[in-house]
Amino acid sequence: MILGILRETKKGENRVICTPKEVETITSAGHTVYAQRGCGERAGFSDEAYESAGALLTDSVQELFKVCDMVAKVKEFTPEEWPLIRTGQLLLGCLHPAANPEEVGALMKSGCIAFTAEDSHRYGSPNCEAAGKQGALFGLESLLTIHGGKGKYVGGFAGEPGIHALILGSGKVGRGALQVLQALGANCTVMARNMHRLRALSAQYNGRVRVRRCSRAHIAEELPKMDIVLNCVKWQKENKEFLITRNMLSLMEKGSVIVDISNDEPGAIETSRATTHEDPRYIVDGIVHYCVANIPGAVAHSASVAYAAQMLPLILHLLNDGEEETCIRDGYYRRALTIYRGLLTHEETSAIQGKPWVRPEEALGISGFRLDPAPLASDTHSTHFYSWAEDGGVQTEHSS
Repeated sequence: MILGILRETKKGENRVICTPKEVETITSAGHTVYAQRGCGERAGFSDEAYESAGALLTDSVQELFKVCDMVAKVKEFTPEEWPLIRTGQLLLGCLHPAANPEEVGALMKSGCIAFTAEDSHRYGSPNCEAAGKQGALFGLESLLTIHGGKGKYVGGFAGEPGIHALILGSGKVGRGALQVLQALGANCTVMARNMHRLRALSAQYNGRVRVRRCSRAHIAEELPKMDIVLNCVKWQKENKEFLITRNMLSLMEKGSVIVDISNDEPGAIETSRATTHEDPRYIVDGIVHYCVANIPGAVAHSASVAYAAQMLPLILHLLNDGEEETCIRDGYYRRALTIYRGLLTHEETSAIQGKPWVRPEEALGISGFRLDPAPLASDTHSTHFYSWAEDGGVQTEHSS
């Protein structure tokens, strides 16, 4: 099999899906790797390092798509790349399909086999940890006077108390942010719905971290005390409400900071809009907002090393065994299958976009096999299914 590694083109995205170390492993397994020139440069990996690991370098995106059985990148596939995708070609990236209907339509039309990387992680993505930890540091930077913030130092000086931080969410992102802020001397409060995690965090930090069940009313009680609020909650896309409304900003002191790490659209913060590393902040009603959508891109080397190591098993499974065997053996990889030869196989995308879908195991024809189980990737459900003809082909669509 032939793997292609693309250079990222999204603004501010500096990571790479495979470092030279992964390339060496893949080529040692008997596969060929094409790397687009400069694919790892912004993450600190030279073209020469890729060549030494066994990769063939190419300047041409067209050539890469033409010769490769599988094409991988960190972020979504772009409109410039859509016409180059071939029927049956394997694609891997953080597709964010529910939020990108045009991309979904183009990939379905191409007849490709696309996996969305963010749903493939059995133990959570290292990008989540990176976003939480680095997002906390960017939040502290946003508190500086020179950025419109209160001018407070995280741990205080000369015995004065440190800042007060509110972290919404207790998943990998929230725990990453907490680890950094608490270590630097901030007075941290974590709010979440998962009481088991909250109790575990309270025990882990010996009561030095306040925990509270997350609700808009409880958030409103906490906002007047907080210097910085970090949103680490994955917001269901069909949810039309907000955890923090614009009116609630008046509860905060001027110069306080909101860091929207989750950056869903629509999301939990009414006044949040995606920004870039080049222009990361804006101010609404005196509150500094930091809303960069791809925070890990700022620590491209460390994030790439961790992320590439975690994505390697999926890449090797697909190259060695193909998509059917891969999805039989690993339920997390199966749930990451998003598009299969013109069929949508991603439930959340079906629910949000109103497109019919089919379960991955049905599209692959592996329903009769003993499948590795995995939890659902999302709480958003769809009953808008394809119907199947007697010969197993798609016939019509229906809602059950």
